[in-house]
Order: sequence, then C-alpha cells, then structure tokens
Amino acid sequence: MGHNELLLRDALRRGVSRESVFIQVKFGGQRDPSGAFIGHDASPAAAKNSLAYTLTRLGTGYVDLYQPARLDPDVPVEDTVGAIADMVQAGYVRHIGLSEVGADTIRRAHAVHPIAALQIEYSLMSRGIEAEILPTVRELGISVTAYGILSRGLLSSSTARLAPDDPRTRFPRFSGENHTRNLELLAALEEIAAEHGITAAQLAIAWVASRGEDIIPLIGTKRRDRLAEALTALDLTLSADDLAAVEAAVPAAAVAGDRYASAQMAALDSERRS
Repeated sequence: MGHNELLLRDALRRGVSRESVFIQVKFGGQRDPSGAFIGHDASPAAAKNSLAYTLTRLGTGYVDLYQPARLDPDVPVEDTVGAIADMVQAGYVRHIGLSEVGADTIRRAHAVHPIAALQIEYSLMSRGIEAEILPTVRELGISVTAYGILSRGLLSSSTARLAPDDPRTRFPRFSGENHTRNLELLAALEEIAAEHGITAAQLAIAWVASRGEDIIPLIGTKRRDRLAEALTALDLTLSADDLAAVEAAVPAAAVAGDRYASAQMAALDSERRS
C-alpha cells in the first residue's frame, strides 16, 4: 500500500539516476487499515487516482510500466487500458502491462493500446501459461515478467520445514500430503543441481531464464546472500540435455496442489480456459 514506493523514493534521492532504473507498478488491490484484502478496483478513475498517489510517493514524474494487479470483474479491460492510455498520452506512463489475465483478455486489451508486458506466475511447478497464454503474447510481441519462479520457495531448500505460522501454509502446495509430494520433486531437482555444483534454486531460475529472451524472471528475496545466489543463476547456460533432465525431475503433471486456494483460482482470469 505504497510502502515499497517510499523505499524506492529514498533510493532515488540517494543519487540513483531515474533513467538508470525501470519502475513497474501495479494498482487496484484494495485493503483496509488492518491490511485485510477487500477487493480490486481497476476502474478508469481508480487507475488515474492510484497513479497520482504513486507518482507522489516515488517523487518522480512518470513510471515505466503501469498495470492493474488483477482483472476487475466489474470493469471491461478496454476501459482500464483506455484510462492508462490517457496517462501514456499525458507522459505519466511509458508502457502498459497486465497481470494474471488470459489470452482473450490480452487480445482485447492489446486492441485498445499496445501491451508491453504480462506479469504472471511461471516456474517449473507452474507451467499453465504454455498452453494458450504464452503463444498469444509471443504472437503479439508482449514480454512476460515471470513471478513465483521458485514457487514461493518450494524449489529451494528453505521449505523442508515450515513454521506453523508461515503464511505459505495457506497455499495448497504447502499443505499436508501435497507438501510432502512436492518436496520429493525438489529432492530430484537437488540431485541434478548437485551434479552441476549449484543449488536447486539456481537451477530453477536458470530454467525460467532459458525459456526465451522475452521471459524476464522476477527475483525476490529478503536476504543479500540469496540475492547474490539468484543473480549468479542468470549466468548459467543449460544444454538441451540439462533442460530435459530438469523437466523430467519436475514434471508439470506431478506437482501436487494448485498455486492458490480454490476461491482465488476461480477469480483468476488467467486460469480460465477457452
């Protein structure tokens, strides 16, 4: 709710050149003062109002890419994108993006204004975009900013034991038998990683990076050593045999549990099949 934008403002004020960074902002997620989620608002007014607050918090005159966090079921995507296009015309936004939407929505949005990027979950354990979404964005020249590339830690050694209050326990892949089965997939990936002298996390990141120059892995961490580990993975080159071994170790069909709870999955436009 603006906290990260304030952190970026501090960085920009400490001598980081605005032109040297690419700032991507999502809007629309609604929360109350306690932090409880209360819905999405991607109406034209909300798109412009949220941007005004974002620019104030960042202390900059524009953002490089602006996108709704999710499809608002009460607002046609054409209206949302049209409002952002107004902000492009005014110079407040450089590029328009989308997040977690399906192929049909992408086409409808792109017909209003060129879409530059789609942010969506993509990893060894989440390969649903390969059926319809990835071919669509490649046809239209849209890049993919892939989040969840470590499946919230399932593809690293950090989730063998989760504390009872770990927020990830609410995700199906981390619950009960699902978690046990998914850790078996991690063990198979760790064997391959050990043969290459790297970690399973590095191997998983390298796999996402290998999917094409139009795939941009989003790396997130709370620790500097993990950041260094992740960035090293971007220099790894996997052979065709390596990729085949990785995908055999973590077959998409073998992953246990959905990436979100059933209610959240039902609300994702990207999970609807044509």
